[in-house]
Amino acid sequence: MEQYIIALDGGTTNTRASLWKDPGICVDIVKSEVGVRITSIEGSNATLKAAVKGLLDQLLTNNKIGYDQVAGIYACGMITSKEGLVEVPHLIAPVGKQEFVDGLFKAELPEIAPLPIHFIRGMKNRDGAGLTLAEIEEMDVMRGEETETLALLDLFGNENGCLFALPGSHTKFVSVDAQRKMIGCLSSLAGELLAAVTENTILAGAVGKSFAGADYNREMLLAGYRAARDTSFARAAFSVRMLQMFIPSSEQDCASFLLGAVLESDVAAVKNSKALSVTKDMKVVIAGKEPLASALKLLFEEDGYFEQVEIYYPTAEKPMSGYGAYQVAKANT
Repeated sequence: MEQYIIALDGGTTNTRASLWKDPGICVDIVKSEVGVRITSIEGSNATLKAAVKGLLDQLLTNNKIGYDQVAGIYACGMITSKEGLVEVPHLIAPVGKQEFVDGLFKAELPEIAPLPIHFIRGMKNRDGAGLTLAEIEEMDVMRGEETETLALLDLFGNENGCLFALPGSHTKFVSVDAQRKMIGCLSSLAGELLAAVTENTILAGAVGKSFAGADYNREMLLAGYRAARDTSFARAAFSVRMLQMFIPSSEQDCASFLLGAVLESDVAAVKNSKALSVTKDMKVVIAGKEPLASALKLLFEEDGYFEQVEIYYPTAEKPMSGYGAYQVAKANT
């Protein structure tokens, strides 16, 4: 009888469940628009629990299997936080696959499933106890990106280590050493900042309240990056209005300039932040969608610090978080 692994990936606004079989094949994915935010709103995780149970039942029904064919359920992401199903403390870097396996927290939640759920811990850069204001830049945390990083490590590797970039609302950078251990992570508010400026400032008219698309203007992107690098983000952002007023520029041109200005701070943070440990010979792998993936690659190449920069485009058929959870599950058997 074929055995399966179920991976749960809980985010702020939605939760996904994926069904996996050997050798790392994703059989099915189901999604709910319920995430951990609902727990904060309602003061209880009852709605989240019901949503997760519904996802598990849907997976089994869709694929005509029972729990007797499920070798394990593994959960990652914000579902392991205080607002999730069970809060489990972060592991402290450096952390590799075996540390994630050793750190698994198994919980019986019969109201959700008859099998125990294995919670994969997130990671933090350091203990945090007694952290001073002068040391705050060294600190960062992640829940969910660690499984995405495990998935990327299965696809990429470098004897000098890797830097994985996961652009999004909260862009995450994860540095991995030559022993394939995560040694630090860095979070950026770039996506949310871009959305706020695009939709809620005087620049909204210049960019048409729209983000740069996959056909963004490369010249404008680089111009925005250089403006922020040479002056400041605040000044570069206001320069979008100058483009609208004094240089014939389309809304997409302005949006491209603004995107470059926002992403400049991410490029600078990667090199300057104490939260990461990077070297020039590290391979940089950007895993994400357009236009963020290629825009970030272009700006890293413009900066010139890293010798190797490439893009990996995740597919809906093989979600990275689920694949990373599957790898932890297999290592735990």
